Amino acid sequence: MLEYIILGLLMEGDMSGYEMKKTIDMSVGLFYKASFGSLYPALKRLADKKWVSVTEEEGSTKNKKIYSLLPAGRSSFLLWLKEPLEHSRNEFLLKVFFYDYLDEPTRNLRLGEYQEKLNQEIGRLQAVEEVVEGELSQIPNPENHYFRVSVLSYGKHFFNMEKEYIERLLKGAASNHE
Repeated sequence: MLEYIILGLLMEGDMSGYEMKKTIDMSVGLFYKASFGSLYPALKRLADKKWVSVTEEEGSTKNKKIYSLLPAGRSSFLLWLKEPLEHSRNEFLLKVFFYDYLDEPTRNLRLGEYQEKLNQEIGRLQAVEEVVEGELSQIPNPENHYFRVSVLSYGKHFFNMEKEYIERLLKGAASNHE
């Protein structure tokens, strides 16, 4: 998956590994986490496949590697993009399915922790939304970024829906155990 994320980012233009990591965190980081420890090996695999090229940019302290998309990488990315969509696994729902086996304090603790993570994600998305709105107002043809912006909206709705679901779980569990 990470390899296709990289290829998709390079569709926009050349980038360093650091720039990619920053872009991932601010965009697809909503639903995909990548570390430098996974990013650089993926970049090496892509270079070995001849899907990206690497050039070293001379700098003041260290040569910076710049990655560029090659035609084979572009073709592979577009083929992947055209494949049918698949539903991904959701560990959260899998665990909740079995929460009847947990004692109430542990269950409530875990649901509360997850709810707090959701609050943090919602806050992060609101901050990103403000940045995106500012950037879109500065560029010609912001409608060309419709699908990217729609993912941000999806994320906000998704996290809010999960938060409401947890609130119902906590209320329902409390009323069932009174």
